[in-house]
Amino acid sequence: MSGLKLSKISKKSGQQHILRSISFDQQHYKRMVIAGETGSGKSTLLKVIAGLAQADSGVVVFNNEVIKGPLETLVPGHAKIAYLSQLFELPKFLRVEQVLEYANLQSEKEANRLFKLCEIQHLLSRKTDELSGGERQRIALARQLLSNPELLLLDEPYSNLDIIHKNSLRKVIDKVLESTGIACILVSHDPLDILPWAEHVMIMRKGKIVQEGAVQHIYHEPADEYVAALMGKYNVVPKTFLKQLGKQKLKTNELLRPGSFKVSRRSSANAVEAYIESVSFCGSYFEVSVAVKKDSLTIYTSVQDLRSGERVFVSLN
Repeated sequence: MSGLKLSKISKKSGQQHILRSISFDQQHYKRMVIAGETGSGKSTLLKVIAGLAQADSGVVVFNNEVIKGPLETLVPGHAKIAYLSQLFELPKFLRVEQVLEYANLQSEKEANRLFKLCEIQHLLSRKTDELSGGERQRIALARQLLSNPELLLLDEPYSNLDIIHKNSLRKVIDKVLESTGIACILVSHDPLDILPWAEHVMIMRKGKIVQEGAVQHIYHEPADEYVAALMGKYNVVPKTFLKQLGKQKLKTNELLRPGSFKVSRRSSANAVEAYIESVSFCGSYFEVSVAVKKDSLTIYTSVQDLRSGERVFVSLN
């Protein structure tokens, strides 16, 4: 089966290790996310995959072809891999249709279909300096897709966008991937970008992959607090407290999400007394902080009208 495969990719900048023996196989996943804190190496890894950054060692293979770095080829990049940088630029003072025409390898019918998918057909006559950030991002995406890629690499595509344009771009990317069937690797550090979208997640830290797997597995069973924090809010729950809640045979404390608990005004089996510290309205739920003896937990709940200082009972979902 063809696809993307990395084997022991390493890269240094001076004495600093940027990438440390990265290996993975993407062929089984259409939607993969590379996540990590700033400086973890995720953007550099994406450039190496695209053939736009030179690895010191290791091999990148796409569709049974070795991807060469910029020191190994006259024109960096691969014809079937599209890379959209976080810092993309569109040529100034040109009409959008001119920018897209220069990049187009598709028939007029296919190109128009793509413009409709990217929701830019009404922007073709505008100049690039007359566009909003979200419009520029959709046009930059369309320009990459006009080359008929089989793999799309997106580096923080939602950064610097307000919520309206971010949601619009999410819908466009989903429609494009569903319609074309191409695979996509997205770099992000935002759980709101990762959780609803990814099939497979790789977590990077200091140039290494520290955990990878299905998105639900990463979310509910993070390897450590670093991974847990990247995927959203979490609690470090002492094993003594977990035993009170009915969990047995525990060797260590556990990392549990706010949705792992429930709050009630009534006591029940394996419920523990607690007191409300704070309540925050989050739209479809409330985020509450509760004090349990010397510990504090963050919990998501639908219980209405909770007040600071109120006695409640906490149990596991």
